[in-house]
Amino acid sequence: MAIDHATGRPHRVPAVLRAPLEGRTWREFLYLMTSLPIAAVAFALAVTLTAAGVGTLVTFVGVPLLAATLAAARGLGVLERARARGLLRLEIAEPEPVRVRRRRDGRGPGPMAWVGALFKSGTSWRHLLYAVVHFPWALFTFVLSLVLWSVGWTTFLYPLWQWTLPTFAHQPGIQIYGETGGRHFYVDSPFTIGITCALGLLLVLGTPWVIRGLAHVDRLLVRGLLGPSRLAERVWELEEDRGVVVDTASADLRRIERDLHDGAQARLVSLAMELGLAKELVERDPEKAARMVDEAHGEVKLALQELRDLARGIHPAILTDRGLGPALASLAGRCTVPVATEVDLDSRPAPAIEGIAYFTVSELLQNVSKHSRARSAQVDVWRSGDRLMLRVGDDGRGGAGTTSGSGLAGLAERLGSVDGLLVVDSPVGGPTTVTAELPWRARG
Repeated sequence: MAIDHATGRPHRVPAVLRAPLEGRTWREFLYLMTSLPIAAVAFALAVTLTAAGVGTLVTFVGVPLLAATLAAARGLGVLERARARGLLRLEIAEPEPVRVRRRRDGRGPGPMAWVGALFKSGTSWRHLLYAVVHFPWALFTFVLSLVLWSVGWTTFLYPLWQWTLPTFAHQPGIQIYGETGGRHFYVDSPFTIGITCALGLLLVLGTPWVIRGLAHVDRLLVRGLLGPSRLAERVWELEEDRGVVVDTASADLRRIERDLHDGAQARLVSLAMELGLAKELVERDPEKAARMVDEAHGEVKLALQELRDLARGIHPAILTDRGLGPALASLAGRCTVPVATEVDLDSRPAPAIEGIAYFTVSELLQNVSKHSRARSAQVDVWRSGDRLMLRVGDDGRGGAGTTSGSGLAGLAERLGSVDGLLVVDSPVGGPTTVTAELPWRARG
């Protein structure tokens, strides 16, 4: 049974009966109807201006004219993407802009720099190609959809308007064929009217699916020729990921600096002061100096422990020496909740991926300790094809999510920066299961 995406409830009316009256059908039909006039104007301008520009390349007019043609094609793309968003519900990103290099003297780019950038932009040429290719397709879809839609509704509703033919056209019904001074055949009997109405109903029910198929081709054209290229999308993704990595590294450096300043550094400063006082008291009050040295010895141990914890937070030695299994087992042993770990890996991943996996589990276990009120937890690690899979579950109160500003949201961003993924399943009342995916990269 079909599901209504707006309400989440099952539809009572089958899709084939709903389609002729659905808003989607009429939006897509309107898109096909408006495509022809826009495509005709765009085609005429593109062909005329391109031919004129190519024909005048030997003069100073040709190059600017071709550049203006490309700029006009990009303007057409803005209109077409807006139509696609409004009528086809196609969410498409803006393509990469024209990149113009600044002059060496620091001044803004000149007119010829813009012309050169337009010629070098593959996006501009794809927009021009769309203006040329879209016109024959728009003509075909306009004629086909309009004929099917109008004929379907006209014949389906024929019993309602059949009376107008004898009244105004002086004939009993639609004429199927006729001979001058001979036989004629009209759709005027109840049987022929019923057959016509039934055929019209089939057309009415089938035309929406034809319209959807035609509109889908338009979506492919808009996405393929007017949207950003795959290379540009990948570059943007890498730029965003680089920003996340830089922010994460900066936050980690601030955390390390804060831990050193508030912890080990402050303790070592106090230790130096105590040792200085003890040095002054060695001859005057040896017993008090000995007590101060003994206290300083304890401070040294605490400082060393803090430095070990800090180093473990940067990159634990057990992870480097023995791998992910023993490192996660040691991590689980320090959790306030009993944690069972199972690591099923036949080889070790690259150090970078291994480190990300370790700190992902570490942060998830910290969430379990602080927020879950769980009695037990489970950590599973395995390899699935070219992905490293992590799963951390607990029997706590649930309600966790990747809402903006939460720790899990930041963790999801970190994983996304290396093509990873974080999925949280945490209904209120529990249990909670967090699954993370990382790309598998073998050790070099």
